[in-house]
Amino acid sequence: MKTKQFTVIDPLGIHARPASQLVAAATPFASSIELQTEQRTANLKSILGVMGLALKQGSMFTLQVEGEDEEQAFTALTKLISETGLAQ
Repeated sequence: MKTKQFTVIDPLGIHARPASQLVAAATPFASSIELQTEQRTANLKSILGVMGLALKQGSMFTLQVEGEDEEQAFTALTKLISETGLAQ
């Protein structure tokens, strides 16, 4: 299992467009991919789950990837999160 904690830096938070980009990037992987906050956990392959976390600027979340292709999924998703300026 691979995990990494992030803090949302985008002033708009993780709204519909970036959430859909994350879901699109996660969906092809076989691994279980989740975003976790202190209170909730969401499947990163579900747009409703991600939007339900209501991640605003300053919110902290953990990316958790577990499965047969976890290295590739973790690398792709951490790169997307960082390069799009969503979180650090």
